[in-house]
Amino acid sequence: MDGLRIAVVYKRVWVGMLLALVVVVELPGALQKCIFDEVQAQVRVVRAAPMNPDGPPTEPRLRAPTGQKHSITSGQQTSHRGQSVKRRSILRELAPPTLATPQPIRIQTWVPRESCDLSETEKGRLEAAVEEAVKVVSSLLSVNRVLGPLLLSRDINKYCKFLWRNSSAANYNRCGRANSNYRTETCLDVTIPDDHLAGCDIYPDADSPQKTVLRPEGAGLIDIDFVLYLHVQATDKCRAEPNVLAYAVHCQTGTHGRPVAGVVVMCRDRLTRATYSHQSTVQTVIHELFHALGFSKDLFSSWQDCSSSSQVGAGCSPRGQVTHSDESGQMRIYTPSISSALQKHLGSTDPELGGPLENLGGSPGRVSSHWESRVLQGSIMAAVLGDPTAVRIDPVTLAALQDTGWYTVSLSQAQSLVWGDGEGAMFGSLSTCQENSSSFFCTGSGLGCHFLHLHKGECQTDRYLEGCRMYKPLKNGSECWKKENTGLSPEDDGSGEIFGSDSRCFFSSLIRQNHSQFVGFSSSVEGRCYRHRCTGPNRYQIQVCGSGWVDCPAGGTTEIKGYEGLIFCPDRRLCLYLDITPPSTSNVSSSESSAQNVSWSPLRPSTESTVATSLCFTAAVCLLAALMVFYRKRCSCKVRIHSVAPEDQSDL
Repeated sequence: MDGLRIAVVYKRVWVGMLLALVVVVELPGALQKCIFDEVQAQVRVVRAAPMNPDGPPTEPRLRAPTGQKHSITSGQQTSHRGQSVKRRSILRELAPPTLATPQPIRIQTWVPRESCDLSETEKGRLEAAVEEAVKVVSSLLSVNRVLGPLLLSRDINKYCKFLWRNSSAANYNRCGRANSNYRTETCLDVTIPDDHLAGCDIYPDADSPQKTVLRPEGAGLIDIDFVLYLHVQATDKCRAEPNVLAYAVHCQTGTHGRPVAGVVVMCRDRLTRATYSHQSTVQTVIHELFHALGFSKDLFSSWQDCSSSSQVGAGCSPRGQVTHSDESGQMRIYTPSISSALQKHLGSTDPELGGPLENLGGSPGRVSSHWESRVLQGSIMAAVLGDPTAVRIDPVTLAALQDTGWYTVSLSQAQSLVWGDGEGAMFGSLSTCQENSSSFFCTGSGLGCHFLHLHKGECQTDRYLEGCRMYKPLKNGSECWKKENTGLSPEDDGSGEIFGSDSRCFFSSLIRQNHSQFVGFSSSVEGRCYRHRCTGPNRYQIQVCGSGWVDCPAGGTTEIKGYEGLIFCPDRRLCLYLDITPPSTSNVSSSESSAQNVSWSPLRPSTESTVATSLCFTAAVCLLAALMVFYRKRCSCKVRIHSVAPEDQSDL
């Protein structure tokens, strides 16, 4: 029996030590950031001017439908006012017809020639992920479609040497001389095909209608509202940031400010990794698409107020500045739909509640293109995307896209955001997260359950939590819903754990009665996996190894016959959110998340954390070696005892 107990202890310690080593060694890699703001700042966006005759002709536009001919003829005008009136009249005639009812946005992906040399594996994974992401976004966002092919603009600042600036000239604000070095239009190293671009002309004389065609008009893009250039390449940023999967920018905006073209760069080698995750890639593409379609700090000031307009994106007025700092210095977006969604989510009536923006690493007043992680953990637009099962297309994000004024959003399709639900206006503030006032946060570094209760977790922090701590999924074997995570046979398991599709994580101190043989088990409270079944909203039963089904009162505790200790029953976490489920068995392999295949880059660990990691690793190895020596001695002693006994009997 002693040998059996020692073997069990050794097995438990061996597994525990390996888990500790993995957590200690890989912890720095779990700290990740999105690089959208960094990349977008390096891109010159071609912005379409409003219907303004005094602006240069740089707007994306639509070719007139077949059979209609529109031309702008410029005669010399003695009155600038008369010239403006004439041009406004012509522009009104040229305004493209739109469909009255918003329709799902049509997103066309275009793969540049340099990205076409992909293997079958790369191509299959890329097409499947992008197709699913585009389908999701198109089901959520609708626009007033404009009839006719879309023509993107050429940047007049690139192709033109100088503009006619005399306001009384017939060719005022037109290009007078071409830039001899001009070749084509690009965005993030993607060359935009000439066929997608409007033409451009040169007017050598300030008052003459004669012009030289510098580039002819392209055919345009038919039946689309947004073109996504998908660049698959091992770029310098991919090489510099080993854990980046993708990054994106918007390149051009239309007459009402809505983005009409963008680029998503997929880091090529990430598509062939053994740890590739389809679901993580889909979520990353959706995240980047939302950035390119308007969730961008560079576009916040362009959002439109369409509350008094009958058409989305038309006849609206600019919202102006929508970001402001609250009393604590937290930057927030203040728009009607965002405030309403956040009030509903947090259960608050605070009229000054705006959408909190990530404020890490910037000076006071700095604006970010991500939600504050402490308040909206798990949102698709948080700065960090974690395990795919915890990432949600949440109501606050969809409310933000609604308040751009460019889209009609299917708000009913929002996924449940569990983090912070009903916790009040102060939830996630630095002044309250360490007071144990909310069960979403933790203190110390113990083991417990991730807030969705699909995973076991460890109480940790990261730079985005800024000192607040939460239970994050363990690096290995954290999923309660994976039957293969069963570590020990039932007779060796003193805590009664059961892994499977209907299992969830519970805080528990259970240990079998007469547990002397389970000396390696702790009776302290930690996260453990047990089966559950729903009996009503926020009502459920649980089952541990060897027991029947037992009621588990939400917010209370329960005991199990044959066990000592308690199971703590979470309140408002289970049997309340119908869309919080583990991946289906057929998708488990493709839905697993790894810190290496999400579109974020790790932060370099500090010197202190590196030293601590080294010390922990050394201590763990030493302890493990000592245990192995101890176990070998006991095993050899056990063998000698069993081999000597027959000899004693024969001597008799």
